[in-house]
Amino acid sequence: MKIVVTGGAGFIGSHIVDQLVALDHEVVVVDDLDPAAHHGEPAGLAAGARYRWADVRDRDMWSEIVSGVDAICHQAAKVGLGVDFADVEDYVGRNLAGTAAMLSALHQAQFRGRIVLASSMVVYGEGRYRCPADGVVRPGPRGRDDLEAGRYEPACPHCHQALVPEPVPEDHWLDPRNVYATTKLAQEGLCDAFAREHPATTVTALRYHNVYGPRMPRDTPYAGVASIFRSAYERGDSPLVLEDGGQRRDFVHVTDVARANVLTLTNPDRTPGPFNICTGAPRTVLDMAQALRPDGAPAPRVVGGYRLGDIRHVFADATKAELLLGFIAAVPFETGMRDFSVAPLRQSRK
Repeated sequence: MKIVVTGGAGFIGSHIVDQLVALDHEVVVVDDLDPAAHHGEPAGLAAGARYRWADVRDRDMWSEIVSGVDAICHQAAKVGLGVDFADVEDYVGRNLAGTAAMLSALHQAQFRGRIVLASSMVVYGEGRYRCPADGVVRPGPRGRDDLEAGRYEPACPHCHQALVPEPVPEDHWLDPRNVYATTKLAQEGLCDAFAREHPATTVTALRYHNVYGPRMPRDTPYAGVASIFRSAYERGDSPLVLEDGGQRRDFVHVTDVARANVLTLTNPDRTPGPFNICTGAPRTVLDMAQALRPDGAPAPRVVGGYRLGDIRHVFADATKAELLLGFIAAVPFETGMRDFSVAPLRQSRK
């Protein structure tokens, strides 16, 4: 197959490219080396792929590479919560205008293949909660007063009892709580709209949970929490854990996420729709900070505090991906975190 991987020099994208090249697929990478995540061209890129250092919003670039393409693996995006709302234009430009330009080019080329979109668990907002009295309920955003008072757990919106978090299925309601989350849901909507007008095209949105592993970017507001904690340990500091550390997430290794993409791209049966890409075994943020701790390093510090727009618990039901994609996460939490504690973070070619 001839496959275009946008963002293919990035953290997740580069692992996808490695696995596709190892299977002898023809891979074209499109990446603009965004300085928010890159410091020049990364070292260790797969030699068997072809690279175009270009922005996905460049329509002339698309007209040059789209001929004969069987599938698009769309990983290019600005990720994370960012610095503050001033980032909004960059998120919308990169994530939405970039996706729109790609889809417009595919429309002009009468593309008939597969699109695999890197989506995210952030589209769910808060996860799924059950009230002992009212059943499954939808709590609203956590209020500043509650967060400042250390009341981190959302309460039932009807009777105010404590809630029990449950795994989120793909048909759960969608409630993005920040700019990044809003753009990821809008990316799904744009790709679905394209598929409705192009019945020969299949769109699959892979909703990644908390991805970690080698090549994560270091020391940037857009990095994942695992990278931020890992960088703190490298400096000899204690990682600072917000709230009480009890936030539950599903931490999934990057090689498993890459394999989920490859399975989706190469599956003999096309598999439209959203899929949770996760382990099905949630852990707390404090669990992760402790698992990353090297021998002799200072312990993580739980410091309270909060970030508006962040959520308390979100972890997923992994059943659908197993049944339809044949995907089961293979890297255990303890093994993955131990290996990541000494694995290289992203480096630039000298």
